[in-house]
Amino acid sequence: MQELEIVAPRRRRLVLPHGGALGGTLLSLVLLVLFNLVATPHFTSLQTLYVNLTQVTTIVIVAVGMTMVIATGGIDLSVGSLMAISGALAPLIFAGKLLGIGPGPLADGLAFVLPVLVAMGFGCFNGWLVARFRIQPIVATLVLFIAGRGIAQVMTNGNLQAFHNAAFHTLGLGRVLGVPIQVWLMATVVGIATWVIARTLYGRQLLAVGGNEAAARLAGLPVGRIKILVYAVSGLLSGIAGLIVIAINSSSDANLVGLGMELDAIAAVAVGGTALTGGRASIIGTLLGALIIQLLRYTLLSHGIPDAAALVVKAAVILVAVYIQQVRRAP
Repeated sequence: MQELEIVAPRRRRLVLPHGGALGGTLLSLVLLVLFNLVATPHFTSLQTLYVNLTQVTTIVIVAVGMTMVIATGGIDLSVGSLMAISGALAPLIFAGKLLGIGPGPLADGLAFVLPVLVAMGFGCFNGWLVARFRIQPIVATLVLFIAGRGIAQVMTNGNLQAFHNAAFHTLGLGRVLGVPIQVWLMATVVGIATWVIARTLYGRQLLAVGGNEAAARLAGLPVGRIKILVYAVSGLLSGIAGLIVIAINSSSDANLVGLGMELDAIAAVAVGGTALTGGRASIIGTLLGALIIQLLRYTLLSHGIPDAAALVVKAAVILVAVYIQQVRRAP
């Protein structure tokens, strides 16, 4: 007797093309802008543009480093704490409280350089834990996520450091051709990172490690060095962002500088279309994602919705972005 084989019908799944990721992100940004043009008072004012630009710069700069880390299959939870360390060190240096150098041009120069190098060093430490001891990135960077802010608080005794420093005021409030200096710095970071990913050998190696680390090792790529360098870059960019924050505020508060920045950076990367599983990176997508995150916050606050609710919306945006990524990878 002939046996009958019963095959369950395959479930139909929505599959979106990979090439539409950046287009979808751009469309979302355009729709959000159009909504604000219609519903948000004073949205077109120069003051509104200035506020949003100055606030998004730090998100973009940190998110660029996060994009490169995630492209290797990792993640960096320590970015906010490294911002706090950098922001805490700078006033101590230019005020002559740390190195024994009195206030002046030398102290100002060191205050711009040393905090960034220290943050970069901590980034190397993250990469060393990940590469040398094969510790999961989320666990390795959790160490400095917790301890880093504590280090910053110990350095400042948990006190607010208000200051009046001409060099840092220029970084925070200065403009070139009418555009804030930190926006030019953000554009430079985005341009360099885009070139590295798209045009350099290191960029191709970085994506290869994230796409298939085992294959990258068999191909002879220096996986350990690639990972250490990418976390170092993330630390360096976090240090720069920390200096920008204190320059804008003319004060440094180790309790608040960089607080929650890791969430903003991850959200910008996810919304921008970079796969959180590694192997791909879109710096321009991250830029658009950061603009969406900032504009969402501004929109909610402008319509009387408290910042606490913005955190819920941000979490929902991350979930939607991750779901869309899963749908795009579906066979």
